[in-house]
Amino acid sequence: MKVLIFSLAYLPFIGGAEVAIKEITDRIGDIEFDLLTVNLDGKQKNQERIGNINVYRLGKNKLAKYFFPWTAYEKAKELNQEKKYDAIWAMMANQAGLATLFFKWKFPAVKYLLTLQEGDSNRSIWLRTWFMRPLYKAIYRQADYIQAISNFLAQRAKQLGVKCPVEVVPNGIILPADQVSSQKIGSYVISVSRLTKKNGLEDLVKAMQFVPGKQLKLVGDGELKEKLKKLTANLGLQDRVEFVGQVDYRLVYDYLRNASVFVRPSLSEGLGNAFLEAMAVNTPVIATPVGGIPDFLIDGQTGWFCKVRNPESIAKKINYILDPQNANEVNRVVEDAYQMVRQKYRWDLIASQMKEIFSHL
Repeated sequence: MKVLIFSLAYLPFIGGAEVAIKEITDRIGDIEFDLLTVNLDGKQKNQERIGNINVYRLGKNKLAKYFFPWTAYEKAKELNQEKKYDAIWAMMANQAGLATLFFKWKFPAVKYLLTLQEGDSNRSIWLRTWFMRPLYKAIYRQADYIQAISNFLAQRAKQLGVKCPVEVVPNGIILPADQVSSQKIGSYVISVSRLTKKNGLEDLVKAMQFVPGKQLKLVGDGELKEKLKKLTANLGLQDRVEFVGQVDYRLVYDYLRNASVFVRPSLSEGLGNAFLEAMAVNTPVIATPVGGIPDFLIDGQTGWFCKVRNPESIAKKINYILDPQNANEVNRVVEDAYQMVRQKYRWDLIASQMKEIFSHL
């Protein structure tokens, strides 16, 4: 079987979707994968093999993303003359999905798989695609099979009127090799995320006013960095909030395992791999009940929910977890979360489920 993948970004530029492609394809050896993506910094090779994928990069910088539907479509037609693809795979309903749609219209016999990974809210996506709503809907409706990483995203597809099968297969995580004790000795609160509005980090910074003596480490980077630094200074928290910045993904577990509690009070979320990574090292997790988070977080069983846009609620849950009187309950919850992640979110299990989907195309 020959499959052509369309993805706006790929290694060395790493996000949840890119990791998913790499981890899944590395575990499926009997399918030939090619991938079309953007040369985001203009410094990568135009063509190379990474793992089990032949990667073709188009354009020379981030602006090339906006032309990707057309450049990728033309390159896909060229490759198809030689390869005769059995299936095409769109990573998200964005410019990559649009390129895939164009190819599907040209070659309707080629099966089309759409993966939904988007973490933005329905309203945010709708506002961003208002000028192309018929095309946006067609990205979904022309698919022969849809894989969504959460029930939230599966429901979005159904609301857009798809007729094809829609299956929930989550992202996995790269599990740490060593088991970590549930007896946490960490001294700080942590959030690992892009510094963007949807992740609710302004609310988390404000919450630290009500968590006496604890440090907050924000691991990640993004457009809200300067605004968050200004907020931190205005609240007099500059000595208690550390902007760690972007770190190598291999170091993320080191930060997580040494934390007292992980918090990301998201406004929207496709799934949320960072929550699962925290659970994998027995770090208690606080989240909001939005998007795909309720797929894995049950309040009081695998983590704790706080209210959306409510710093006082966030602080209340942090202080509850830190209270030594609640240690037995906290240890029970983090152990249940740890076992859930090990049982349901291993990449070998996810790859097996994806291979089954390919067999249906």
